[in-house]
Amino acid sequence: MHGQAQQQAYDRGITIFSPDGRLYQVEYAREAVKRGSPSIGIRTSDGIVLAADTSTRQPLQERSSVEKIHKADDHIGIASAGHVADARQLIDFARQMAQINRLRYQEPIGAEALAKFVTDHIQQYTQIGGARPFGSSLIIGGIEDGSPRLFETDPSGTPYEWKAVSIGSDRSKIKTFLEENYSSDLSLENGIELALKALAEVNEDGLDAEGVGMATIPTETALFAPVDAKEVAKYIKKLKLVPKPNKDDKK
Repeated sequence: MHGQAQQQAYDRGITIFSPDGRLYQVEYAREAVKRGSPSIGIRTSDGIVLAADTSTRQPLQERSSVEKIHKADDHIGIASAGHVADARQLIDFARQMAQINRLRYQEPIGAEALAKFVTDHIQQYTQIGGARPFGSSLIIGGIEDGSPRLFETDPSGTPYEWKAVSIGSDRSKIKTFLEENYSSDLSLENGIELALKALAEVNEDGLDAEGVGMATIPTETALFAPVDAKEVAKYIKKLKLVPKPNKDDKK
């Protein structure tokens, strides 16, 4: 019984390390991220591609209300996975830091600096009482000094830089696919196609353009540019990733 009580203390205490050096609440937050639909970031030779599965199983839900790709600043975009409300709080914080940087220094914030500000904010919630870790991860991509940069945040408050990354469910499967198909000389268009193929890897029924959120940040313009559903549909058709017909449908 005494051992069980100790275990519960480590489970409930955000700031208490277990004897083997683990913070259980942070691990639970990571599990929450894994339950979210996947988002992908790809760094190409001429920009950043962000993509996310925004499909919903609720037939009456407006698909446009499911947002996972966000503009943080003119030159930076964010993709999220995990608890939507937690992600929204972190994205609002990122936007605030980007605007503060512009007001204070009269220049846009770097993608790396923004990722570190966000992860510092996340980390604080792993060591204070009366709070809990954020149950979401972000992919922060942008153009910095003329070069594309891509970062991931996780619930522990650690930033990682990537060439290509996936967060959310099926991370391992998508990661393997990206490792096998990524190359550093990918064009922005190739990056869009790779992102869609990666999402299709974990969607056996094919992709629906209305269920995919996507944006690019070209190095040439350094401007966040959403890719609308019509454009996504063209890529899906070109790559033959269209949804498979339902066997139960009767004509």
